[in-house]
Amino acid sequence: MYIHSGGIFLQLQVLNSPFTEEQAELLNRLLSTLTEPQKVWLSGYLAASLNSLAQAPSAGTVTSSNAQQATKEVTVLYGSQTGNSKGLAKKTAAALEGSGVQVTVSSMSDFKPNNLKKVQNLLIIVSTHGEGEPPDSAKTFHEFLHSKRAPKLDGVQFSVLALGDSSYEFFCQTGKDFDKRLEELGGTRLYPRFDCDVDFDEPAAEWLHGVLGGLSEVQGGAGAAIPAASVKAEESVYSRSNPFHAEVLENINLNGRGSNKETRHLELSLEGSGLVFQPGDSLGIYPENDSTLVEAILAKLTWSGEEPVTVKQGDVRPLKEALLSYYEITVLSKPLLEKIAQLSTNVELRELVSNATDLKAYIEGRDLLDLVTDFGPWGENAQEFVSVLRKIPPRLYSIASSLAANPDEVHLTIGAVRYDAHGRERKGVCSTLAAERLEAGDTLPVFIQHNENFKLPENQDVPIIMVGPGTGVAPFRSFMQEREETGASGKSWMFFGDQHFVTDFLYQVEWQKWLMQGVLTKMEVAFSRDQQEKVYVQHRMLQHSKELFQWLEEGAYLYICGDEKYMAHDVHQTLLEIIEKEGSLTHSQAEEYLAKMQQQKRYQRDVY
Repeated sequence: MYIHSGGIFLQLQVLNSPFTEEQAELLNRLLSTLTEPQKVWLSGYLAASLNSLAQAPSAGTVTSSNAQQATKEVTVLYGSQTGNSKGLAKKTAAALEGSGVQVTVSSMSDFKPNNLKKVQNLLIIVSTHGEGEPPDSAKTFHEFLHSKRAPKLDGVQFSVLALGDSSYEFFCQTGKDFDKRLEELGGTRLYPRFDCDVDFDEPAAEWLHGVLGGLSEVQGGAGAAIPAASVKAEESVYSRSNPFHAEVLENINLNGRGSNKETRHLELSLEGSGLVFQPGDSLGIYPENDSTLVEAILAKLTWSGEEPVTVKQGDVRPLKEALLSYYEITVLSKPLLEKIAQLSTNVELRELVSNATDLKAYIEGRDLLDLVTDFGPWGENAQEFVSVLRKIPPRLYSIASSLAANPDEVHLTIGAVRYDAHGRERKGVCSTLAAERLEAGDTLPVFIQHNENFKLPENQDVPIIMVGPGTGVAPFRSFMQEREETGASGKSWMFFGDQHFVTDFLYQVEWQKWLMQGVLTKMEVAFSRDQQEKVYVQHRMLQHSKELFQWLEEGAYLYICGDEKYMAHDVHQTLLEIIEKEGSLTHSQAEEYLAKMQQQKRYQRDVY
């Protein structure tokens, strides 16, 4: 056997184990390569194997503990915007079902709130979207639970897994809301809430292991233990934790000469990966930081950059390499500054951290170079310096191609992000990697992020309406390629907008071809800077409000992709205005109309 201690697998020695020297060497080589979720799975698997041998009943015999376990029921509810929560909910369900537990898994949008009264054990897996808001699929359930109609939940055991991004002010807020409210309603925590940052694999596995243990304790002792063996490893060879290195086939600028923008069309090869996707899914990319920024940070430090630092167990890199390829250096967050303040003797930094208003103002638009310049360095050595930094989170991009139309390829539409703040130019990590440093033949570590909340209707006769200005056009290019391949007969209507017709009409030739072929029924464009008064996609929608509402009445699916804070908000308000006007409804009735569309999955958004 091997020893698991505090998340660390200790080195096997022949003298303290029943293994031969060859077996011990093989096991040590294997263990050093395992991820934390894989270690948890292996630990549970071996424990369960021994448990099953010790407790195996004789033929024809049903033990009381087995009978008790068979009646155990768990409800897993997830609220997901991009698919992470749904994926974790599936893994959780598989783990529980593998232990003989009866599991109900449901999106919060599909769950009948009144059924909460019947739940014995409730697991909530939910992300936080935007500025502390629930994802679209969780809004109705979130509102119900926080209303006076919410039932008392005395006797209900619950646990919450919250997903978020610590660079946002309201980190994991939706999960915190659910956790607090379930307790207020009388529920009892089966296991404490876990708040996961963007690199969520290991904490999610730890939470699941804890939940399994909590259910085991509630079940009634070791005789009825639920083994952790059912915590499954990644299902596919390439995944978020094991990305595929995709070769760059094409990298071109879609904008014309003189444009204020730079939008890259990226084509990557997936040959040999076995990765598959559907229109509406996203591609995750693990980018590298700009070497110029890394050099500037090192110039402010007291170390050369060659000092070895351990970024994770078994992975030691020079400081420079770690800053370049592993750690996030372009975004500051409140948790980061709080950790640094504990390592630093800088009085001004401690004062900044203690003032929420000043801290929020400082974080906006600044990066690690600013922090090192103003308050650094911190820690007694390079290892302590990087100990507070988090791993570079993957960047997700809506896929701009159909796998049926482009086998073994995936296409992306990436807008280069550059802006000035606090006296110097700032650059988007992945977008300027694509724009400035990525060439054909290079490779990128990628994975598929499935998104069940942004999908074409199964019935190909159903009309679709697409609203996607700027790079929001990406998934709709995928939609059109797919419908062209499958011969879909349903009507389609595209609303596209950008700054200038001449330089910024992304994929113009393709859209014109689809219109001529009848794959696309209608297209409305809004180029905001081509006239004195700015015109946006929502203005075009208003101009065609009667016909747009008629399409909705015919059962059309409506999709929005792009900026959430401004565009998606304005389009949402415009939709309410159109429904209210053309349907002769009150504002509250229009809201109910749109909410019903959302419940029917006829109103879907991929916003960021």
